[in-house]
Amino acid sequence: MAGGWAMLPILICSAVALAIVLERCLTLRRSVVLPPGLGEEVRQWARAGQLDPGHLETLAQGSPLGELLASALAVRNRPREQIKERIEDTGRHVVHRMERFLNTLGTIALIGPLLGLLGTVIGLIRMFMQVMGGGMADPTKMAGGIGEALICTASGLIVAIPAYVLHRYFRSRVAGYCVEMEKQAIALLDDLTVSAPAPARTRRAAAPAAAVGPSAG
Repeated sequence: MAGGWAMLPILICSAVALAIVLERCLTLRRSVVLPPGLGEEVRQWARAGQLDPGHLETLAQGSPLGELLASALAVRNRPREQIKERIEDTGRHVVHRMERFLNTLGTIALIGPLLGLLGTVIGLIRMFMQVMGGGMADPTKMAGGIGEALICTASGLIVAIPAYVLHRYFRSRVAGYCVEMEKQAIALLDDLTVSAPAPARTRRAAAPAAAVGPSAG
């Protein structure tokens, strides 16, 4: 507590930042977000018609990629544009969950140095007020007081620098995952579009043509 009362919020910020970093490290593992081979396996399910509701629910609960692919399979009989819109809507929710707590981590990286500076300024003000009240002080004690005040600034930077670096790292990791999930979703969308039945209006237009053909003959 040599840095004064301002060390308390700095220590709280450091504990919160550590908890967020550990939680995000576990949650944003590649094997959790993008299970290996899941995209190809889901496309095989689509080709084989293994798409019962229970299967899709299990897929959606397994991983963020599975949730994205399951949303496309749930509306697989609709036009391509509607499937794409469903993928985009689900993707926004998935990305929001992957970025959970990252704003808090970024805030800690921002306010850490400010808390340290505040503690330092308050400590220096207190020290100079004592000098003004008691006359010329011992230079050794003044140097010690300045050193204690600067502890806050150093502590704030020690918390803020790793928080900022890890915040940027997690952001870039989420962005990379988004690109990979988009590739898998587009590949599934192409498979669903190719294997989809002909539109109903095309079949309706073909029926009169077939009826006219024999009568003309």
